[in-house]
Amino acid sequence: MAKTKKKLDTVVKLGLGVFFGFCIMIAVGTFLTRPDRSIPPYSIGSQVGTAVAVHVPTRTRDPEIESLIYRFRKVGRETREFGLMKIWPTTPGDPEGRYRDITIYIFGHDSWAEPESLHRYVAALASETGEDHSFREAFEQAVRGFYRLEDDEEEGRIGPLIGEEETPGTAASARVLFKGPLTAVPLDAPDGTARSPSPLPASSRY
Repeated sequence: MAKTKKKLDTVVKLGLGVFFGFCIMIAVGTFLTRPDRSIPPYSIGSQVGTAVAVHVPTRTRDPEIESLIYRFRKVGRETREFGLMKIWPTTPGDPEGRYRDITIYIFGHDSWAEPESLHRYVAALASETGEDHSFREAFEQAVRGFYRLEDDEEEGRIGPLIGEEETPGTAASARVLFKGPLTAVPLDAPDGTARSPSPLPASSRY
């Protein structure tokens, strides 16, 4: 005589439903929170007013930093909501927007992105003492990438922020990616890649 197949208990069915539902939730959550591989990993080291110091791993290559700068540019042009990039409002309470002005410095060494370094640099910008001038130069030489958005003007650079006292080495590594009004040029090249960078003029300074 054939044995009758025993039906699953209601409690067992409920347990299995919860188990599989939980597995689906984990899978979906993992997919939605997966890291963005189109830009390098980065962290916000500090913020002082409209200035933001960003840290990327030391091994990060220039093309990867360039992709991060273009991502900042994309956000600045499309939504201006840099909170999506883990940045606190730089102009809170401003009727024209919480991110009306923003300047981002990207470093490969985390010490330059720390609050103490950024605070000192911002203060040194308004100082003419020899010590502050030396620190300002060292800070700018350590920059790996730069992005600035002020009202409707934008600027992006790769390499150190060099002034009149440049060296052949820094001149070769510093490049202007874009600079000018937001509506001056398309966001990207026709094929979707970043536009070709132009050489940094010897007398140029952000």
